[in-house]
Amino acid sequence: MTVPTFVDICSGGGGLALGLEQAGFEPVLLLDQKPDACETLRLNRPSWNVLQTDLLDFDPVDHQRTYDVDLLSAGLPRVKSSATARREDTGDERRLLEAAIYLAHAVQPRAVLLENVPGLIEADDFLEIRSFIEGELKHLGYASHWFVLNAYDFGVPQDRKQGVLVALKERYADGFVAPAPTVVTHVSVGKALHTSMSARGWRGADEWSARADKVAPTLVGGSDNRGGADLGLTGSKKAWARMGINGNALADEVPGPDGVQESDTSMSPLKKITVEQAAILQSFPKDWVFAGGKTKRYRQIGHASPPPVGRALGRAIRTALGV
Repeated sequence: MTVPTFVDICSGGGGLALGLEQAGFEPVLLLDQKPDACETLRLNRPSWNVLQTDLLDFDPVDHQRTYDVDLLSAGLPRVKSSATARREDTGDERRLLEAAIYLAHAVQPRAVLLENVPGLIEADDFLEIRSFIEGELKHLGYASHWFVLNAYDFGVPQDRKQGVLVALKERYADGFVAPAPTVVTHVSVGKALHTSMSARGWRGADEWSARADKVAPTLVGGSDNRGGADLGLTGSKKAWARMGINGNALADEVPGPDGVQESDTSMSPLKKITVEQAAILQSFPKDWVFAGGKTKRYRQIGHASPPPVGRALGRAIRTALGV
């Protein structure tokens, strides 16, 4: 059987592409404009064809292998509602989303997979751009499936809702069914991080793990234009605190035997997680490495689509395509 192929745009740290690889797809091209993200992809998969460029500057004519792939996938920057976009005077995310749709005109994949905010799927504020996407794809002969998944239903220890569009050429569309949950019991932060939290012999790791008995709030990568690495807004930080985690920054190491994290000078009794632990909460494999400094590595993780979700979506798309 021929291995199905895909082009992945706005690939970031590789979460969606890795999940699709796990589902049996082979990438023809991965594209991202950030050098650290491209270095991450190359470090982990030297055989992948990685192109560092802005999607808005990409011309598939220069990359003939992208034509007629089975799947065009995109974990695009989070698009803002009409009201928010006007207030912030920015449309970069929408232009990238539109560019992804126009790329489908040229590439003509059998399926298109877009992952973004849940609001893109269900909120009235996004009706205009949703109508644009569906209209363009219908004109090209695709039927669209819009739905929302939560990563915790696929074994990811995180409450992370994702808006998903899967569009397939009409002859395949009836065979697509959105992925069903793969786990019955959600994985808690304590269970996910117990091994790493106890790696330096922290004697309080068992007690902490029992306390951290909920899934994590959504990891947020944050803006490249401001701030450092933290675990989100005030509400999220309060939820982290209830699990014994200080969400204001990341540590360079897990706790030692007495619970001390040498890089933490906050004097807080709460523990800070590391970049590597953030990757665990996104369900990246332990051997997946991220390039760049601490903040850039964390942002790649926070912006990523968890690989188990990509794997489930890839399997569902393969079933529909019959490959």
